[in-house]
Amino acid sequence: MDTALSLPFEIKSAVKIDPRTKIFLTVTVSTIMVAGGTGGWMRFVRPSLAVFPVLALLAAGRWKAVLRFGITYAVLFTLELLALVHLTGAAGFLLGAVIGIYTHMLPGFLMGCYLIETTTVSEFVAAMERMHISQKIVIPVSVVFRFFPTVREEYAAIGDAMKMRGISSLRNPVKMLEYRIVPLMISVAKIGEELSAAALTRGLGAPQKRTNICAIGFGAVDVLLSAAAVFCWIGFCIG
Repeated sequence: MDTALSLPFEIKSAVKIDPRTKIFLTVTVSTIMVAGGTGGWMRFVRPSLAVFPVLALLAAGRWKAVLRFGITYAVLFTLELLALVHLTGAAGFLLGAVIGIYTHMLPGFLMGCYLIETTTVSEFVAAMERMHISQKIVIPVSVVFRFFPTVREEYAAIGDAMKMRGISSLRNPVKMLEYRIVPLMISVAKIGEELSAAALTRGLGAPQKRTNICAIGFGAVDVLLSAAAVFCWIGFCIG
């Protein structure tokens, strides 16, 4: 039996959303924002998709992140609609590249962060088993699910240790590169091995069927969000 342990980097969301809904929203936002254009129905679909990470961050209590993302995206999206049509040459190309990267990729990136930070491994595995996904996919993804947050925690710990020694990037850039990157690379290798061992300890890959005590299931919020995502897909297909 598996339990949903709360790790230091996990955030509890005020609104209960099924992991399958989170995955569907993340795929929807990431795919349509990157592949979609700026004309036609996409003028309405893209701002609608940008609302998903805002709502997700609000549910997770990330008020500062919501404010930063909202202001940044609103300014860049306005520039994309109004300023780019009047700029040509190198200035137009550079501004278009920066705006395009941020407006197309940032919402999907934030949705991915929300998915990882608010979903425990137990919930993710239970959702994948409900979808009858092969263990060959579930095990590697569950390891990756905790890999990046763990690396972030390790990098923060290395940064604190460097501050205690008085080593900063401005004063000693060479030492910063040596004392931060080298320990991080060693830690990354160990983290991968430890997470793989932890996944096997949890019973992933065992021939017997696992059980879970974490409660997952679709609710009214999941239906509303999924319906909104479906409408966005329809607008994307229509163009």
